[in-house]
Amino acid sequence: MRGFPRRPVVALLAVVTLLAGGCSAGRSEGSTGPVTLSVFWYGDQARAEHTEAALKLYSTRHPGTNFKVTWQGAAGYYDRLATQAVGGNAPDLFQIDDAWLVDYAGRGLLLDLSAPVAGGQIDVTRFPVGLADYGKVGGKTFAVAAGAGTPAVVYNRTLVKDLGVAEPKSGMTYPQLFAWARDVHAESGEDVAGLADGSGDLDAFWMWLRAQGRELYEKKGGPGFNAPDVTRWFTMWRDAREDGAIAKAGEPTGEQALTKGTAAAAFGWSTDFAAWQGRTDDDLALVGCPGDARGQWTRASYYWAGYRGTRSPEVLADVIDFLTNDPQAGRALGDDRGFAPNLEVREANAADLAQGPARTAHEFENAMRDRIGPAPAPPPAAHTKLRELLAAAADTVATDKYGPADAAVEFSRAAATALAS
Repeated sequence: MRGFPRRPVVALLAVVTLLAGGCSAGRSEGSTGPVTLSVFWYGDQARAEHTEAALKLYSTRHPGTNFKVTWQGAAGYYDRLATQAVGGNAPDLFQIDDAWLVDYAGRGLLLDLSAPVAGGQIDVTRFPVGLADYGKVGGKTFAVAAGAGTPAVVYNRTLVKDLGVAEPKSGMTYPQLFAWARDVHAESGEDVAGLADGSGDLDAFWMWLRAQGRELYEKKGGPGFNAPDVTRWFTMWRDAREDGAIAKAGEPTGEQALTKGTAAAAFGWSTDFAAWQGRTDDDLALVGCPGDARGQWTRASYYWAGYRGTRSPEVLADVIDFLTNDPQAGRALGDDRGFAPNLEVREANAADLAQGPARTAHEFENAMRDRIGPAPAPPPAAHTKLRELLAAAADTVATDKYGPADAAVEFSRAAATALAS
C-alpha cells in the first residue's frame, strides 16, 4: 500500500537527539510581540497552495502571527528535517508520517501535545474512533492527524462488467476474494490477473493478523507474529498464484498493476483512489479489504507535529487546532492530505464535491466508518525496514527460491533483529 520516504542517516538522528532542546523560530512563551512560526512539509505544488491558503487565513484572524513556509518533494525530506534539527533550526511545525512518529518521539524531537489535547486547546473529540490515539507514543500525544484514510480493495469496474463477472463486495473472506479473482482471470482468457500480488504488503499482512485478534507488534515493540503465522500467509498467496487468482512473479503490483491493466484489483487506501482513477480511462471502484472489517482501521495519512525546541508552544497548538478543526481551514486544505480528521469538517468538504472519484472515496469512508476497528498503536521505528523485509521474503516465495516455511523463518528472524536494534 502507501510507501514512505527512505529513513534518514541514523548517526545524524543520534546527534539530533542531543540537540533537541535547542530553539526554533517564534517568540518566547509568555511574550506578547509578533510571532513567526516556521512550517515544513513535503508534497506537490497543489499541496503547497492549499496549505499556504489555510495558514494565510490563520494570519488574517491573528494579525500578530506569521508563517515562514518551506516545502519540497518526498525524496530527502527527512534527511533535511534531521539536518535542520542538528543545526538548532528545526521548523516549529512539520508534517510527519506514522512510520516515523515513534522514532522521532523517542529521540526527543517532538513537542508533547498531551496538555493542550487534554485541555481542549487542540480538539480531537470529533475525530473517528481511535484516530486521536494514533498520535500517541508511550501514552503521550506527540502528533495530531492532518488527514485520514481507510484500507480498500480498488478494482476496475469497467473491466469486471465487460467480462460479465460480479463485482467484489466488502466483507468477502480471502477464499472468496481469490475465487472472484480466478473468475476474472478465466473470463479474460487468462490475459488479466484477478488480483495484484499482495503477499509482500505489510499493511495487508497486519490487517490479516488483526482479523484474527492479533497485532503486527507487541506493546513493547517486538513482533506480534511468529513464523507459523507468516508461513500460513505465504502459503495462502502461493496457492492463489498457482490457481491463477493473482499475478505471477515479476508482474507489476499495487497501483501499477491496476492502472496498467495487468490486474483487475489491488490493495490500496481510500486516499489513493482519486489519484489512481486519474491514471486510467476505465472506471474504478473500491470495497473493504477481505476478512473481518474490525481488523481494519482509520489511519492518519499524515500528522502535524511540533518541534520540542519551539519558543511558541501555545501558538503552535492553536495553529494545529485551527488546521484540523476550523471549517474554512478545512475547505482551504481540502482532501489533499487525506480526508479531514474532524468528521464535521469532512462532511462539509464532501458537500462541495461533484460526482467523481473524490465523492466515491468519501462515500466509501462513510460506509466503512462504523464497521472498522480501533486504530492500533503507531508502528515502531523499524516499520519501514519490515516493509522491505516482507516484500523481499514474499518475492523469494513467488520466484520459488524458497518455500513458504523457509521464507517465513528467514523473515521472522530478520524482523525480530530489526525490531530489537
